[in-house]
Amino acid sequence: MTDLLSPGHAAALDAADPLRAYRDEFLIPRHDGREQAYFCGNSLGLQPRGARAHVEEVLDKWANEAVEGHFTGSAQWMPYHELVREPLAHIVGAKPQEVVAMNSLTANLHLMMVTFYQPTIERTAILCEAGSFPSDRYALESQLKFHGLPANMTLIEVEPDLPNGVFSMQRIERAIRDNAARLCMILWPGVQYRTGQAFDLRRIAELGHEAGAIVGFDLAHAVGNMPLQLHDWNADFAVWCHYKYLNSGPGAVAGCFVHERHANTDRPRFAGWWGNDASVRFKMGPQFQPTPGADGWQLSNPPVLGLAPLRAASEQFLRAGLPALRDKSLRLTSYLGQLIDAHLADAIEIVTPRDDAQHGSQFSLRVKAGRDAGRALFDHLAMQGVLGDWREPDVIRISPAPLYNSFEDVRRFALAAIEWTKKNP
Repeated sequence: MTDLLSPGHAAALDAADPLRAYRDEFLIPRHDGREQAYFCGNSLGLQPRGARAHVEEVLDKWANEAVEGHFTGSAQWMPYHELVREPLAHIVGAKPQEVVAMNSLTANLHLMMVTFYQPTIERTAILCEAGSFPSDRYALESQLKFHGLPANMTLIEVEPDLPNGVFSMQRIERAIRDNAARLCMILWPGVQYRTGQAFDLRRIAELGHEAGAIVGFDLAHAVGNMPLQLHDWNADFAVWCHYKYLNSGPGAVAGCFVHERHANTDRPRFAGWWGNDASVRFKMGPQFQPTPGADGWQLSNPPVLGLAPLRAASEQFLRAGLPALRDKSLRLTSYLGQLIDAHLADAIEIVTPRDDAQHGSQFSLRVKAGRDAGRALFDHLAMQGVLGDWREPDVIRISPAPLYNSFEDVRRFALAAIEWTKKNP
């Protein structure tokens, strides 16, 4: 019988991993003289070694060419955001003109709602999941207030119906259909940030459109983590960040998707100079002529230094291949689940659904003895160089990222957790 905890078993899994070389392309923080077992890719991905060269390229161009850097070389600043367009379109399953890297996630969400949340007398309601990420809820409620609508009457927060805060598809479907007549917009996550549950976004888009609503997705925990086909799934819009699984640095420039059917929409938007059609932008005319596609929602010229790490990170994803990344992600979480089942089941429960279609890289864990015990385990792991993250009230999130985490990292988590349980029976 295979000893899942043996160093030889983890070493064999790592030796057979076709993506193992990518770990060397990252800078991994150290703890007590050795590399951390870093499981926080769902909060801040590690730095690709190639990011520095792209940033320094921009700095050198700025030093040597100043304003002329906008127009010279293969990485001109004027169209710099276009350098990441094709990779991002591939990663989210979109056409290139449907994606743009700009702003931050919540700023992009507000810009999308200015366009796509247009309440009428009959349709005012926005539907989201209860317990949504706070920034999303703040944005939704503030948009309702902006329109003079009371959140307690117009924000429909769907409560989960399964243990551990998990949703059945039937619950979501029922919520949409029960509120169909008054729904204006649905905003749903690709992956729920606390539980790690992934959702059937294609089905949610279908249900929302059948109800006559606009459908948008917050993909902060899904981009670079889950297979996505935004164009084919027919989402109206989506927003996401690049500092988690896309490894583009703290506060990295975010991403936005607008389906091509809205490329030339007459819907209102907040306009800015950089969203104006490039063919007339420098004529400095008073009339806004939006660029067709997602670029038309840009406001100001792109932050080139901020976009530079995204070039390195997105290129890594294309080289590794999305199917290979997803395959390794599932193998890592399977190994994590097997170790917990075999050695930690009396102390720890896995909150995240185990069905592969319902999770990405993140497993959310809860210590059965309660919050204080959970926090004690979290602190113990950190002292052993095993870094996950904590989400109130009582969840430890462990997210093995397939580009840089190893099976040995997962084994280290299990060993450290087992050590804690022996001291805290």
